Amino acid sequence: MTSIPETAAVVLGATTAAGAVATALLARSRRALVARSAVQSEALKASELRGQALDHQLQQLGDELQHLVATRLPALALNLVSSHHPVPGLKNEALAGTAYAALHESVLGHYSDTVVKERRRIDASARAALRGACQDIQALSYRLQTQVESLQGDFEDPRLLDSLFRVDHLNEQAIRLVQKAAIVCGAWPGHVRPDTYVVEIVSGASSRLHGYERIKVSSRLLDSNLAVVGRAAEPIAVALTELMANALEHSRDDLAVEAGVIQTGNGSICITIDDAGTGMSAEAVRRGVRLVSGADQQDTLLTELGDPPALGLAAIGRLVADHGFQVSIDQVSPYSGVRAVLTIPPHLLTTIDEEEEPISAMAALPAAAPAAPQWPAPAAPNSAAPDDSEGADDSGDLPQRRRRPRADRSRSDAPGIEPQELNPEAARDTWSQFQAGLAAGQAHIDSKEAQ
Repeated sequence: MTSIPETAAVVLGATTAAGAVATALLARSRRALVARSAVQSEALKASELRGQALDHQLQQLGDELQHLVATRLPALALNLVSSHHPVPGLKNEALAGTAYAALHESVLGHYSDTVVKERRRIDASARAALRGACQDIQALSYRLQTQVESLQGDFEDPRLLDSLFRVDHLNEQAIRLVQKAAIVCGAWPGHVRPDTYVVEIVSGASSRLHGYERIKVSSRLLDSNLAVVGRAAEPIAVALTELMANALEHSRDDLAVEAGVIQTGNGSICITIDDAGTGMSAEAVRRGVRLVSGADQQDTLLTELGDPPALGLAAIGRLVADHGFQVSIDQVSPYSGVRAVLTIPPHLLTTIDEEEEPISAMAALPAAAPAAPQWPAPAAPNSAAPDDSEGADDSGDLPQRRRRPRADRSRSDAPGIEPQELNPEAARDTWSQFQAGLAAGQAHIDSKEAQ
């Protein structure tokens, strides 16, 4: 009987020990579970924070991509046309210097290259089409000019001749417009000239314009037989016409435009065109200087010349690049307008025999150089002094002082001849009167023969 309680005690002790061990293990397991739960909770929070950060970054990248597509690329397209349109930078400056920002810059670079290449392709196609059309129109206009000039010799009625002169002048203006468009598109001027007097080129250039009567041409050439070689005569005439057209367009209708021809000491000839207009802004001067320099003709697109395109300066630049004369438009005239200067270098100049080929009556005559002063020649050292008593009577009167004969100063006192100004209107009237006189004389002769 005594063995049962002892056994129960042993069992109870073992059970108690087992329970204590189990309790300890359970507590340990619970602590481990709590620790794992805390770690997982922290990890979850960190994961949520990372997710939020990624969502925010993704939103920023999306906004930046939207900014690139909607704002930066269109602005770049406008900037390629004019630098007045700036290209904005990144919307989020925090992305600067990152690989994502570099990727955007790469996109902008590829887009710019693609747009420029496509514009050049379209511009080349447009130039080719316009060049062909202009050359055809120019050829027809020259044929019309020939017909009108032929009619001027067939009729004698002054009113009809006046109408023909007006038609001829309108056709000349049309030729000028078509000609400069063809030149900008890469064509040659379309007209071949022989060696031509410089003053004839200037006068002919002014006669191509509406409002030519406002242009006053004066020549200061020392040699009136100076001429431009044939290959450069028409290009220089075209360039002068466009410079004069700009002067007329940017000054009031009641203001004259002065064109002067000057022979320089280095053998060149400078033709100055001064207007009394409003002048040019600094940006317009920079753009104009770039166009007339002829340096970047391949980089100038038709779309960059405005709408409608301003072709005059672009045509001058192409002629300058092809023929080697110089044009400047960055000076101020004496009347606060613009002074344009066209310089013809010596290698484009020649001379013409004025007896074999007289200069045109419509050309401005060169101004005469002022005569050198004529002073009395000094008396020779051994020459005898004039006898003051010569011719005096023997009455004993005092000798009379006689004035020494004065040298002929008519040449030195005469002012230099003023340069003749071109007046096409007066020349046309004179020609009409001449034709009328011929007609009257012919009618008188016919009436006598009939009698």
